[in-house]
Amino acid sequence: MQIQVDQQGSSSVAIIRSDEVIIKEVQDALDLMATVRYEVDCDKLLLHKSNLAEEFFELRTKLAGDILQKYVNYGFKLAIVGDYSGYESKSLRDFIYECNHGKQFFFVSTEQEALEALHAVQ
Repeated sequence: MQIQVDQQGSSSVAIIRSDEVIIKEVQDALDLMATVRYEVDCDKLLLHKSNLAEEFFELRTKLAGDILQKYVNYGFKLAIVGDYSGYESKSLRDFIYECNHGKQFFFVSTEQEALEALHAVQ
C-alpha cells in the first residue's frame, strides 16, 4: 500500500494506492485512518472501491454503516472511487445518493471527482 498526498491550498487528501483489499472489517478501517493521520497528517481519504471487501456494499452486513460512523466520530472525510452501476440494490443506491449529497462521504466514478469533492469540504 502506498499513500500519496494531493495538496490544494490548505486542504490535503491522502490517496491510497493498492492492488489488494485493504478494508475487510471495521478494525481495518480504523487502522487505515490512524495510519493516514499519523503518517501524512490528513483527515481526508480517497480510496478505490477495489480496496474494500464486497461486504461493504451489502448494507445488511452493516459494515458500511459501522465504518462510516467511525469516520464521522473521528472527523474523517472519505471518497470511494469506482463503478457502482452493477449494483441493483435500491437501498444501496439510496445510500450512495444520500452520501453524495452530504459533506462527509462520496461515492464517485473518478479520482478527479473525488479530489474535487474532498477539497471542497472543510
